[in-house]
Amino acid sequence: MSQIVTIQSQIRDPVAVEQACQRLRLLPPAVGTHQLFSASATGLAVPLPGWNYPVVCETSTGRLRYDHFEGRWGDPAQLDRFLQAYAAEKIRIEARRQGHTVTEQPLEGGSIKLTVQVGGGL
Repeated sequence: MSQIVTIQSQIRDPVAVEQACQRLRLLPPAVGTHQLFSASATGLAVPLPGWNYPVVCETSTGRLRYDHFEGRWGDPAQLDRFLQAYAAEKIRIEARRQGHTVTEQPLEGGSIKLTVQVGGGL
């Protein structure tokens, strides 16, 4: 049976953040307080390609802090790629934790389809 699921991500898992960075071949996230244009944010800083300032993941709240100046300091598509990678990695972590397997299929436009096989597909 097939189900379509929509997920609204909250970035709370530092391991999934690190794995998303590896998946996208980004530098590892840096822990600490990071300067945005006119403010600072504390959490895991993810440097996105072409962005002037990092995206800071506040894993205690699930929120993201960033300043891309309405796309002038960073392409929002890069943030979308990171959020998709984070969601995919978080799903993999949780599925494996419960003994399930995950397969991934790339779709047109850069989307992906994840299929979770309950019980590990044995």
